[in-house]
Amino acid sequence: MMNHRIPDEVRYARQIRFKPLAVDGQSLITASKVAVVGMGALGCVIAQHLARGGAGYLRLIDRDIVEASNLQRQILYDEDDVYAVMPKAQAAARRLKAANSSIQVDAMVEDLTPANAEELLKGVDLILDGTDNFSTRYLINDYSVKHGIPWIYGGAVGSGGMMMAIRPGSTPCYRCLFPAAPAPGTTDTCETAGVLSPAIDMAASLQTAEAFKLLSGRSDKLHGSLIQFDIWDTGMTQLKISDSKRADCPCCGLHHYEFLEPDEAHPAVEALCGRSSVQLTPAVPMRLNLDELASRLQAAGTVERNPYLLKLLLPNDQSLVLFPDGRALIQGTNDPDQARRLYTRIMAP
Repeated sequence: MMNHRIPDEVRYARQIRFKPLAVDGQSLITASKVAVVGMGALGCVIAQHLARGGAGYLRLIDRDIVEASNLQRQILYDEDDVYAVMPKAQAAARRLKAANSSIQVDAMVEDLTPANAEELLKGVDLILDGTDNFSTRYLINDYSVKHGIPWIYGGAVGSGGMMMAIRPGSTPCYRCLFPAAPAPGTTDTCETAGVLSPAIDMAASLQTAEAFKLLSGRSDKLHGSLIQFDIWDTGMTQLKISDSKRADCPCCGLHHYEFLEPDEAHPAVEALCGRSSVQLTPAVPMRLNLDELASRLQAAGTVERNPYLLKLLLPNDQSLVLFPDGRALIQGTNDPDQARRLYTRIMAP
């Protein structure tokens, strides 16, 4: 069989010609292992840059499925993924492997929680934030500081965004700058303020540029600030953070990693912002036989099945998406209590 592998010196030729990287920097990038947490809009851009730029191993961690409203800004997905009810991590991995078959891409259809963070994040050199919620960012921050693994925070909403690189022992951690999550309803979200896809691209591209600096051994080129920008009013600000490290920070100062403690950090039932969906995570991990479950649930509604999940469409326009680990997305409600009752009724033996 003919070997169709594209040589690295051809694939990465333009990147290697960038003198600050050159062959040595590219070799370090190719040897790197990176986790991308969240394969929504930010994660898609981040993962695509990393895959095409030659990061040797990518671990894509995402709990969600592709929906029609994602297509405006989540560049790794298409309409077929929506109709096939594809998990984002799997759909993204397939696209990235098609773009660069010389790297390894692992798709983890999981919700990053205190119960699995040590397993899902172990063994990587860098973590990139593609999430859209504070609790997961605090969890990543705790893991990062505990294990001395750098991570790069980013976010975008409306026409603006922000990002910064966090290196335990060298920079303030996320919690130094943001001691507590804002109260629900006090900050804009993509649901309340919308979002322009170029704002996402800019935040994610800035994140990935910092990633390439770290992975290539050029941490001296990190900007060392919290960058804030707006692409509609066309402005960018770099906020100095070097003096923001706090000796009394619960995470990097006192080394109390409370977001890695299940009882304090991760609710079993969580309404998903702007989605008319609720995620339910069982208190006790389980392993479902989805084929057997599909047969049992035929009487309850219309069952759709793919290799990764089961979707039950109910007569009341609600639906239940079940994953092998027992986690569920209850679609058609924002009420956690209603979602819990529905899950219990459907899943009761």
